[in-house]
Parts: sequence; structure tokens; C-alpha cells
Amino acid sequence: MSFQPSIVIVPGWRNSGPGHWQSLWAEALPGAVRVVQSEEDWQRPKCHAWVQAIGRTILAQPGPVVLAAHSLGCIAVTHLPSDVARRIQGALLVAPADPERRGVLSDFAPVPYQPLPYRSIVVASTNDPYCPVRTAGAYARSWGSEVVRLQNAGHINVESGFGEWPLGLALLQSLTASLSWRGASPVELETA
Repeated sequence: MSFQPSIVIVPGWRNSGPGHWQSLWAEALPGAVRVVQSEEDWQRPKCHAWVQAIGRTILAQPGPVVLAAHSLGCIAVTHLPSDVARRIQGALLVAPADPERRGVLSDFAPVPYQPLPYRSIVVASTNDPYCPVRTAGAYARSWGSEVVRLQNAGHINVESGFGEWPLGLALLQSLTASLSWRGASPVELETA
């Protein structure tokens, strides 16, 4: 039996609130599943707890998954054990965090610097306050990821003006050709 990949939304530190592209995608993409954690885990992140929550969510899906991760969620994904990583078909890793620069995120350091066993795309901003673009580029090289650099896009979140984010949806769709946004293709969204 063949399964279409499920979309698993992996928020970053403090979760992704209303209006964030992850929240909008979780509501709009058919069958999308969002990683759920306790409020304490969102506020005081521990790598082990995050990796377990992400792993449970991935393994609960009926087949392969494609991840849409943001910030610290990107780093947590790279810590997944191989039995979970085998279920991943692809990953969109947006604005990865630099846990070595922020004490509250230090439990996720050191960041794994080895190739990911699936196709991945790292989206980085030239002025992300949480991770220098050079660091994001170093992650991408070590993970074997494609890189998309956005000029002056901040942390690629609500505060920097990112809502539905059609370009991100197009990148996600490139990891699985079966997606649509309420029936519209990304091309239709960008020209609408």
C-alpha cells in the first residue's frame, strides 16, 4: 500500500502563534499534523523532550512524512534517531536557531553536523537575529541541504511580516508534489 506523505509541522521555541505561516499551514493543508508539547516544554526547551515529541508525531503517521520546521524545531529535527529519520521523506528547515548563542536553548547544543538521510531545504535570512546567515549556511553544508537565502527577512516569522508565505509553501511542495493550499497551487497563489 502506498501512502502520500503526511505534513508534520515542527514549531520552534515558544511555539508558533496565530498568523504564523506554520499555524496557517497546519489549518489549511489537508492532513497536516502539528507537533504538540506541554507549555513548559515550549517555554523551557529540553532537547530530549522535544525529540521524543517529534518522534512520536512522526511515527504516528501511516507512512512517510515531510517536515516543515522553524527555528529551534529545525535543530531538534537534526537530533532525531535513525529509526525516526527513516520515515522522513523531506524537510523544510526555516530560520534554524543557533543554540550555542542563547543560554536557554543550550540543551540542543552541540548541533549535529552530519548529512541528513533525506532531502532538505534550509531557508535562512541575511539578518536573522537568532542565527547568523553564515551559521545557517554551515548547517546546510553539513546536513547536505539545499539553501535558499532571503534578504533582510528577519526570523521569517509573524514579527518579520510572514503570514501565509507562498514561497515557503512552494518550497514545501517541491519536497512532495501532492500538496495544495485549499486547492490552489503555489503558482496560483503568487500571481493572485
